[in-house]
Amino acid sequence: MYSTVRNLLFKLSPETSHDLTLDLIGAGGRLGLNGLFNRQPSFPVTVMGLEFANPVGLAAGLDKNGAAIDGFSQLGFGFVEVGTVTPRPQPGNPRPRLFRIPQAEAIINRMGFNNLGVDHLIQRVRASRYKGILGINIGKNFDTPVERAADDYLLCLDKVYEHASYVTVNVSSPNTPGLRSLQFGDSLKALLEALRLRQEDLAVRYGKRVPIAIKIAPDMTDEETVLVAHAIHQAGMDAIIATNTTLSRDGVENLPYAAEAGGLSGAPVRDKSTHTVRVLASELKGKMPIIAAGGITEGIHAEQKIAAGASLVQIYTGFIYKGPALIRESVDAIASTIKRAP
Repeated sequence: MYSTVRNLLFKLSPETSHDLTLDLIGAGGRLGLNGLFNRQPSFPVTVMGLEFANPVGLAAGLDKNGAAIDGFSQLGFGFVEVGTVTPRPQPGNPRPRLFRIPQAEAIINRMGFNNLGVDHLIQRVRASRYKGILGINIGKNFDTPVERAADDYLLCLDKVYEHASYVTVNVSSPNTPGLRSLQFGDSLKALLEALRLRQEDLAVRYGKRVPIAIKIAPDMTDEETVLVAHAIHQAGMDAIIATNTTLSRDGVENLPYAAEAGGLSGAPVRDKSTHTVRVLASELKGKMPIIAAGGITEGIHAEQKIAAGASLVQIYTGFIYKGPALIRESVDAIASTIKRAP
């Protein structure tokens, strides 16, 4: 049934179909209809001190403003991550800014953190009935200088802390100028230290410690990935999400829209993302959990991420191409792998 719906949606422009899908999933959630067709697969795992109903989550970017939290949760996800959200509302980059490459099960986007602002997101979170694990992904406004990026992250952290199960700090989107520079050197260390100190203050204020995950790019060298992993671990962060979209065009060469600017997601980023997970796992040796995202379009790909060293996985582009069935398929594949392990 989903393939029929997808084919109809794919006749619309990518952003129009994205908005319509959000509306439909949100309406289904409000009416409690989504759960009638998709029972949540149960395979509980504990990561970052949190108990997840299953290890397959919705990646940030699909529901930037928390418009369909209940709807997505009813589709079977073990956790839901919303955002990226910024302190102030911003329109993002000019349209068109979203491009499908169905021949490669891929998408290119240069959305540019388009969102209605952190205060709107909090209203949506408060209005939802979802009681499961909710991640909130935060970023900086496009016009905030990189040197003052920490101000935006801290403002968002202050506002979402009370409402999030965990918070993701997005320093790896390729669509906000200068953002990826925050992944390196003194800029990264300064940001992480500011986040850690604020996390400690907020933990006292609210009487609970909300974990912080850092989302990184797949386009670093192995040496850079190792340095970033050490910095994140030494700063006392709680997890790494690997990875965001890629600037590479490997796997889509000569296909329509391949020359468009933006981050590439879907099947072509799969191997790069899994390699990044493997490098992180080899270096961290279990000291910090890894959440894997990028290129999961079949259950076996989720299984491969776990085998590479991830504790949880997230899907986005694969969900667009395959629908809710991918969630159960991924949970079943992961469960089979774990049960087979000695």
